Amino acid sequence: MAKVKTFSSQLKIFHVHEELEALDKAVNDFIEQNNIGKIISVSDSSTVNADGGTMGLIRVVAYE
Repeated sequence: MAKVKTFSSQLKIFHVHEELEALDKAVNDFIEQNNIGKIISVSDSSTVNADGGTMGLIRVVAYE
């Protein structure tokens, strides 16, 4: 049966690289800690503020 886990990260100017690395680590730690053997899909979507600037990232992982 497929399951879905959502992760999010706030993106701050001049710190995006570190925040993306932290998001990657959170996802990888989740996969390792839960002994997930099959990833079905990984999808990223950005969130924007009222001015249209990117302010965050949502990552969705589908797995079995």
